[in-house]
Amino acid sequence: MSLIEFRNVSRVYKVGDHEQKALDGIDLNIEEGKFIVILGPSGAGKSTLLNLLGGLDSPTSGKILVEGRDIANLNGNELADYRAQTIGFVFQSYNLIPTLTVYENIALVKEIVKNPLSVKDMLNEVGLIDHIDKFPSELSGGEQQRVSIARALAKNPKILLCDEPTGALDSETGAVVLKVLLNMARNYNKTIIIVTHNQNIAKMADQIIRVKSGHIREIIDQDKPLSVEEVDW
Repeated sequence: MSLIEFRNVSRVYKVGDHEQKALDGIDLNIEEGKFIVILGPSGAGKSTLLNLLGGLDSPTSGKILVEGRDIANLNGNELADYRAQTIGFVFQSYNLIPTLTVYENIALVKEIVKNPLSVKDMLNEVGLIDHIDKFPSELSGGEQQRVSIARALAKNPKILLCDEPTGALDSETGAVVLKVLLNMARNYNKTIIIVTHNQNIAKMADQIIRVKSGHIREIIDQDKPLSVEEVDW
């Protein structure tokens, strides 16, 4: 059974007297432990897809099954628990609390999840254990993004949703961030789903999902995805 299934999912927004279909009857299966890249132009429906899976929005119609459970039917409290226990989020903006240290920013997750991972272990994973007592203002953009990834991973989520996680970074720093994310899929069996405009990131994916005008235009399975080092950045 797939970890994630979208069954005839649509999301329609009302704009005045008009309806705008952000997603139009999509079907999609995603397996556990895969590194997935969703590509498409602005307005294609990529972020809507991510928001629906993350429980930040609800479909107008259709089913979204995660481990066999239809999250579209969850109530407010159940959705909050789903987001806390199953999903990790990494955004282009780092969303760190400036008055807290690196350690404290990550340790916050202990208050919302049942089985968090070690803060120090996750900082080791992202290569920032030496910055544990620093504040966000003392870090570079790439370092702040890696802290945000460590925080998301410390929740011990099954699924990590990343919306343009390297969009604000230079290519060299972005490659460091992507290597961390790829490592979590390969070595920790996390399902990593990245929304991006960057075609190069797709070369590393187990599966590429191309979205356009609210439809899935193409799904490409790659038997031999490239490593970060093999991509010409």
